[in-house]
Amino acid sequence: MKKIIFVTAPEEFRDEEYYKPKKVLEEVGIEVITASLKVGELNGKFGYKAMSTFTIQDINLNDFDAIAYIGGNGSNVFFYDPCALKLASNFFKRKKPIASICIASVILANAGILKGRKATVFSDGKEFLIKGGAIYTGSPIEVDENIITANGPEVAEDFGKAIVKAMSN
Repeated sequence: MKKIIFVTAPEEFRDEEYYKPKKVLEEVGIEVITASLKVGELNGKFGYKAMSTFTIQDINLNDFDAIAYIGGNGSNVFFYDPCALKLASNFFKRKKPIASICIASVILANAGILKGRKATVFSDGKEFLIKGGAIYTGSPIEVDENIITANGPEVAEDFGKAIVKAMSN
């Protein structure tokens, strides 16, 4: 069974950016594990509750086939977090699928893995992507090799489908 790790803020993650792609992935038999800055209950912006099994420091990338950074206001806790940035970089080096939705794409830009790649982000993250060397497209979803970026909750289900496709290759 393939496994993906969802890196999710402990507070204020965007509910539908978590549960919609999770449902799409689980429907095709991909196991979704959640990690955060703490183990236990995580609180979405609109009241959705998720459970974190790992802290991001305890993620072993050998145990996962892909990683996804979940958006929402809370994801800014990972923008400069050395562990979150190193995880993105290490998944990138191993050519494993890396996904981010909404403002969480800033994490990938700050990790230095968007240089010269097409990417998208929630509108207020555009300058971060450009500064990180990305080719900002403004598209709802962008796939550039093993990197998937999406711009917000409206495309959360399609984001999940893009991850499934990447994990099937």
